[in-house]
Amino acid sequence: MTDIGEGWQVARRRKGTSKKYTSHQVSPDSKCLKEHLDVGQFIKRIKNIMSDLRFEEFCKEWQEQLLVAASTSPLKTAENSNAEDRKDQVCHQLQCVCYGLGSFTTCVSARYQLAMLLMLLEARQIPLLDCSVYDPVFSCGERDVLKELGLNVLTGNEEGKHLVTKPTLFYMMHCGKALYNNLLWRNWSAQSLSQVLIIGNTFSGMRERSIEREFKQDYRYISEAVDLCEEKQLPCPSSLIDVFSDTALITFPSSSLSRLPQSSWVDSPEPQYQHCPDLEIILRESQS
Repeated sequence: MTDIGEGWQVARRRKGTSKKYTSHQVSPDSKCLKEHLDVGQFIKRIKNIMSDLRFEEFCKEWQEQLLVAASTSPLKTAENSNAEDRKDQVCHQLQCVCYGLGSFTTCVSARYQLAMLLMLLEARQIPLLDCSVYDPVFSCGERDVLKELGLNVLTGNEEGKHLVTKPTLFYMMHCGKALYNNLLWRNWSAQSLSQVLIIGNTFSGMRERSIEREFKQDYRYISEAVDLCEEKQLPCPSSLIDVFSDTALITFPSSSLSRLPQSSWVDSPEPQYQHCPDLEIILRESQS
C-alpha cells in the first residue's frame, strides 16, 4: 500500500484505541469546527486510499461476503429471474446507514474506514445517496466532503435507533455497545431483524470482554442477539489491525429468529443505561 503522508504509520501505532464514542453531549460550537478544508483535495486523498484497497485480497473478500449475505436477505424476486437479475435487484434494493465513522480529517483509521465504505457501496452497486452517514463529531468541512462524495448526511442524532423498512446494511466500525444495542432494540422483531446486516464489531467479542451479569442487564439486546445472529469474521491484514480488527458481517437468519419465543419480542423496553458510567455514545443535546 502507498504511504499517505502522516497517516499510515500512525494507524499502526494506535493499537487498542478503537473506541470512538464517549458519554457526553456535544455543543453546537464543537460540532462545527471552523477549520479550513480543501474539499476537492481531501476527496482526492480518499480516492487514493480506495485505489490502494482495490488491490487488496481482504477487500475483495469483504465485498464477496456482503454480496452473499445480501443475496440471502428476505427480498422478493421473480421466480423466473436468472441469477444475474436477482443479484442486480439485491444490490439496488439494499440501503446503507453508517454510524460512528469519526473525524476522518484528523484520524487516519477513519479515512481508511470511509474508503472501505465507498468501496463496498461501489462493488454492491448501492447508490451513494442511499447511504446515510452520521457522527456527532463531524465538522462542517467533513460534512461538506461527505456531501460532495454523494452521501446522504443525516442532520439529527438517532442514537442508533434507526428502524429498517427494507434490507439495510449498517456500517458501524468500532462503535460503542450502546449504539449497537439501540439499533437492535429499535428493530426488535423477527421481520425487522431479518432485514438488518451489520459490518461492525462482533457481538460475541463484546460478551467475552464484559462481565456477564452486567452485560445482560445493560445490553440486553446484544446479549440475546449473540445467539440469534450469524457472525462471519472479515479478514484483516496485520498492517491494518487498528482499522479493521474484530470486524464481522452480522446477519440474522430467519431460522434462528423463528426459534425465539413470542414473549421475547413483546417485552422489549427501550434501553436506559442508568447504571453505565462508561457509556460509549454521544447523546442527543435535548437529553439531560
